[in-house]
Amino acid sequence: MIFAGLCGCAGGGRDDAGPAAGRPGWAIALHGGAGVIERSEGDEARRAHVRSLDAALRAGSERLARGGSAMDAVEIVVRMLEDDPLFNAGRGAAFTADGRHELDACVMDGKTLGCGAVAGVTTVKNPVSLARLVMQQTRHVLLARDGAEAFADSVGVERVDNAWFDTEHRRRMLEDWRSKQRADALSPGGPTPGASFGTVGAVALDREGNLAAATSTGGLTGKRFGRVGDTPIVGAGTLADNASCAVSCTGTGEEFIRHGVARDISARIKYLGRSPEQAAREVVMGTLRPDDGGVIVLGADGRIAMVFNTAGMFRAAADSTGRREVAIWNENEPLEAAR
Repeated sequence: MIFAGLCGCAGGGRDDAGPAAGRPGWAIALHGGAGVIERSEGDEARRAHVRSLDAALRAGSERLARGGSAMDAVEIVVRMLEDDPLFNAGRGAAFTADGRHELDACVMDGKTLGCGAVAGVTTVKNPVSLARLVMQQTRHVLLARDGAEAFADSVGVERVDNAWFDTEHRRRMLEDWRSKQRADALSPGGPTPGASFGTVGAVALDREGNLAAATSTGGLTGKRFGRVGDTPIVGAGTLADNASCAVSCTGTGEEFIRHGVARDISARIKYLGRSPEQAAREVVMGTLRPDDGGVIVLGADGRIAMVFNTAGMFRAAADSTGRREVAIWNENEPLEAAR
């Protein structure tokens, strides 16, 4: 069954037509992955996730409201989500098959098309900040594994032992994966049903009219051989271009790479005149397979789309017109109750 979310709403309310008063002065959207909790896990689990999403949304919104840049806003949001053990990025990252963590992240500036990414880092507390330094301090776009770690040495970002990223929830997911492998449920090395493919990301539009995007992930539970997904691949999992939109993706990374999902959405807006919602829906519902994942898209005009073909997607959005919403499944969450 395919589920879809649009702008954090379902069954009416605000849609992708944009605010009635015109283009917002600033706007922001974020996601915490398309692999969501089951409703049966109870109200406290739901409220905990809503509180985390709401806190990150407030931090990014406040930076934009004070005139901060879109790039600063997305970095702040993603750093908060990386530090939150509820999400599969930074602390709380998925375990690899050998019981470690390999983290990926990417940022892109819509004004300059500058971008930076890291893949397979193991000791960097906030990979999104290292990705931004790749963009700002090197001529390169993507640094991987030992090279990214060496660059981290040179710029002095905060480091942690790999075990700092451990959480019991992710360890149980690894043990489940190993059990399925031993039972030959799937061919060795393949993703298992229920394997974690969560990601976190943010897109923002600032008062200067500039867009930015950032995405960070702990990857797949049980991944092997230095596997890298779509997150650090510009045009696949992350993209920002002032001429079209900012995009951050979450889901089955191999499919987002094969179809160049972020670039395809941007091109449909830029060359075919699609709205963010139309472009996102065409790709997520028409190109990707059911349960592949979802996207958040922020147009240059401030319109936001959040579209997914999974059971849900952790997500939130706000803008200068007073809009503020957080959702996990199809309905918006009551924020005051969650706090």
